[in-house]
Amino acid sequence: MTTIGIIGSGNIGSNVARAAVDHGFEVVISNSRGAQSLDDLVKELGDAAKAGSVEEAISAGELVLVAIPLGSIGNLPVAAFEDKVVMDANNYYPQRDGRIAELDSNESTTSELLQRHLPHSHVVKAFNNIPAKDIPKDGLPAGEENRRALPIAGNDHASKIKVAEFLDVLGYDVLDLGPLSESWRVERDTPAYVKRTTLDELKELTQDVERVQQT
Repeated sequence: MTTIGIIGSGNIGSNVARAAVDHGFEVVISNSRGAQSLDDLVKELGDAAKAGSVEEAISAGELVLVAIPLGSIGNLPVAAFEDKVVMDANNYYPQRDGRIAELDSNESTTSELLQRHLPHSHVVKAFNNIPAKDIPKDGLPAGEENRRALPIAGNDHASKIKVAEFLDVLGYDVLDLGPLSESWRVERDTPAYVKRTTLDELKELTQDVERVQQT
């Protein structure tokens, strides 16, 4: 059974955990406050979930979700992520994260910053443009007419396939935006951000989108 490692137990991390468990995955979830703080969540999730340290979640996960504030990614242990497929759910909120010059000037993307910090991992943008509460409830079987689509981006093709397969099991079509440098197309203040779309609608919204300065 595939195990999903989850770093961060906030809205996104906890809801990805719920969706994963509901679809037959095991999860190891961690946060900065320690495993005991996760007792209630793990009890809710049941036998397929357990709490652990950040390192334990990374080690256990065949896919590892990073769902922590952008300002905290520098604290992630670099060596532990070697060869891991890392799903990056981050968005840039200057009021929370502080000003980051490379993002303000559009010279980089949040996922490129994470990839630079974890150079021996394979970062794939995922789960950043869907409201967290929708993650466990909006999935539909393949072929359903109104199936929601989620975007991904990444520099490693094989890693994107693994993430796309995971999203498909959770009930979502997938649009590959290309490399991490294109992940801005679904970040904050873009037309596709937190908008429920089918695959065709998502393609349309991300094709001619204008990249604006971060505010």
